[in-house]
Amino acid sequence: MKKIIFLVCVFSLFYGCSKKENRVINVEPAFYYWKKSSSFDPETVKALNKLETKKIYYKLFEVDYNESMGNFPYQKNSPSIYTFRDLDSVTIVPTVFIKNEIFQYNDEKSLDKLADNITFLVEKYHFENDYYNNNEDEKKVVFNYTEIQIDCDWTKSTKDKYFYLLKKIKELSKKEISCTLRLYPYKYPEIMGVPPVDKAMLMCYNLIKPLSKKEKNSILDIDELKSYLNKKRSYPVHLDVALPVFYWTLWYHNNRFAGLVNFNSANISHIAKEIKPMWYEMTEDYSNEDETYLKKGDQLKFEEISAKTIKEAISIIKQNVELDQNTTISLFHLDNSTFKKYNYEEVSSFYSSFSK
Repeated sequence: MKKIIFLVCVFSLFYGCSKKENRVINVEPAFYYWKKSSSFDPETVKALNKLETKKIYYKLFEVDYNESMGNFPYQKNSPSIYTFRDLDSVTIVPTVFIKNEIFQYNDEKSLDKLADNITFLVEKYHFENDYYNNNEDEKKVVFNYTEIQIDCDWTKSTKDKYFYLLKKIKELSKKEISCTLRLYPYKYPEIMGVPPVDKAMLMCYNLIKPLSKKEKNSILDIDELKSYLNKKRSYPVHLDVALPVFYWTLWYHNNRFAGLVNFNSANISHIAKEIKPMWYEMTEDYSNEDETYLKKGDQLKFEEISAKTIKEAISIIKQNVELDQNTTISLFHLDNSTFKKYNYEEVSSFYSSFSK
């Protein structure tokens, strides 16, 4: 009997230790910055510092392809020496979005050139953009970096070329390379492969095509999240986690999708009526300074994520994703509305919940 009790105690101790080892101990608070501008307003800077934000994944540019130009960067975002100066101890991770479609036009030779161009541009943005000073020794450093992140929605048919590009960027940059990881390739690595990176950011949002299921929130639907995170899994690469704190509004005219409009339900509550969850109908014509013209009868679908829904998503992630003791939790994405939609306590809890 004593032997049995001893074995039970040993097992309990072992189980408790192993369970503790799988728990996140240190959370690195982070944000994605995906805007075209390069400035943070004072209130945002104050909130970032109060949250002790450790990283900002800063999108520098996107990569597309056409016949005349080949691979080309666009939507460039060039930060200055003033962009990050008021932020306390924040590491900048230069981030590049690559359209998956480009891989059908590229072979290894052209991907070698693309990798070289990407590393060149990242290094270029690392310095102040001074057209009058070509002396590298005298240029001012805008941000230091030890990691480059690549964002791409790769598919089964493009994974080999994409993984080849990741290896070349690693080889040329001599930096840590991370990439984004959607939930489908996370759940099915045997189909989608495992990217050759130092770490991956598990993107727990945009689970549904926006126009496919009108009754669901395409940014974050809990049932859809559960369908991907339905059991405890480990992944061969270190995982960090990204959660959504953005919104978008889908505009329908004559029951046809007309585009995205840049306001939320609170902006037009006085000229629209709610007809069902997430859906509003215009009760009068409306226009704004962005030259958006809405007609009476037009319908708007507001896809917003409540703090309660994000907390529910965190609980599902913690139950089903094996995370290391040191994990970066990043919110997508940072703009001037982030701390109006969520108060400081709510945002802080999105991070702290992972270590509880």
